[in-house]
Amino acid sequence: MRTEFQSPLATEIKAFLAHKRALGKLLEKAELTFRLLDQYLINHRVREIGDITPVLLDGFLRSRPRHTPQSYNELLSTLRGLFDWLVRRDVFTTSPLNNQPQRVKPGLSPFIFNSDQAKRLFDVARKLRSNPRLPDRGEIYRMAFVLLYGLGLRVGEISRLCRKDVDLVNRLLLIRHTKFGKHRLVPFGPKMTKEITQFLQQREESVGRIPTDCPLFSFDKDKQKPIPPERISQTFHCLLPALNLIIPAGVAPPHLHCLRHSFAVGTLLRWYRNGLDAASRLLDLSTFLGHVSPSSTAVYLTITTELFECASQRFAHFAAPAFKELEP
Repeated sequence: MRTEFQSPLATEIKAFLAHKRALGKLLEKAELTFRLLDQYLINHRVREIGDITPVLLDGFLRSRPRHTPQSYNELLSTLRGLFDWLVRRDVFTTSPLNNQPQRVKPGLSPFIFNSDQAKRLFDVARKLRSNPRLPDRGEIYRMAFVLLYGLGLRVGEISRLCRKDVDLVNRLLLIRHTKFGKHRLVPFGPKMTKEITQFLQQREESVGRIPTDCPLFSFDKDKQKPIPPERISQTFHCLLPALNLIIPAGVAPPHLHCLRHSFAVGTLLRWYRNGLDAASRLLDLSTFLGHVSPSSTAVYLTITTELFECASQRFAHFAAPAFKELEP
């Protein structure tokens, strides 16, 4: 694929990407979409911006294979972001993108691991056999899953963690270059401190000192290459049969991102059980997870039986005085 945009929209696309990246967004997938659009305009001999019509953009959307309404809507949203921005810059008087999102049917709920199920995952991971190419395999994957479940990290964040990102004195992880190109600090408590400390000690006894710039999770002899996210995900799926999980009706089979969902739901559940105002603390959870707003966090908050029971008990306690007044 060409490295330079060449269609009549080339200058505007580059300006849009520069503007958004100055705000801290990476837009790697969006840039790929714009390169495909750029090539589509060239192939259809579009020579001026005024030649970009609703029919032409509809043709581009139809030319891209999209197997689900979600993927179609994601593509449409990327294009809409560009053309709405061009309208604000008076490049277009009105947007030539008239397509409407496709209707998305309600999907299955994510599988939420409880503490017992998570412990079974950690135990099974620890039993993974090591070999000369995969030293300390069980301990490495166990620790990765502990961080995914215990701190709600993304798998890409796990893969990119370096030794210098772990501050055991202040009990902090520095998460670098995460989603939207941001950094954030993730605090952890005494139990996680013990887990990480024991892991680092065991690793350094096995492979020697880990240089500060080297990845925390690596099978590389030179300690330079991290374990890629897809490999962590593959290992997770290989371990699932040994967990003997019962998947409730209406719930999707577990995948690695479910550990992050489980952290969010588990945090909310603990707040309810401790009598805290969960609604007022959603911003805290959103910041911890690295979301741009609490509305992004809401996607993770699946209603489980335990959450429903806690919420019902909270409401019953709140409404008890009113019910008492209605008694004859």
